[in-house]
Amino acid sequence: MPSESNDKPDPEVSPAVKQARNFSQQNAMAMELPFIFVGCIVVGTDAIGYFLDAWLHTKPAMIIVFASSGFIAGLRDILRRTAKG
Repeated sequence: MPSESNDKPDPEVSPAVKQARNFSQQNAMAMELPFIFVGCIVVGTDAIGYFLDAWLHTKPAMIIVFASSGFIAGLRDILRRTAKG
């Protein structure tokens, strides 16, 4: 007996369902963005800057450079994700 799977979205979705979907997507993005921003800064500062400073013996120069580039990358990523709508 074949199962009746409805893989295609219904073209006539009620406004309440659209509103709930929109709310869920906005909530998911609001929960995701802080982690992206902090992650970019942490990767730039700790993973790259700290180890390059330890290797090249140039304490805080590389940390400052890569922390600022991580900050810029985080802002760029947030602006890119929010511009999609």
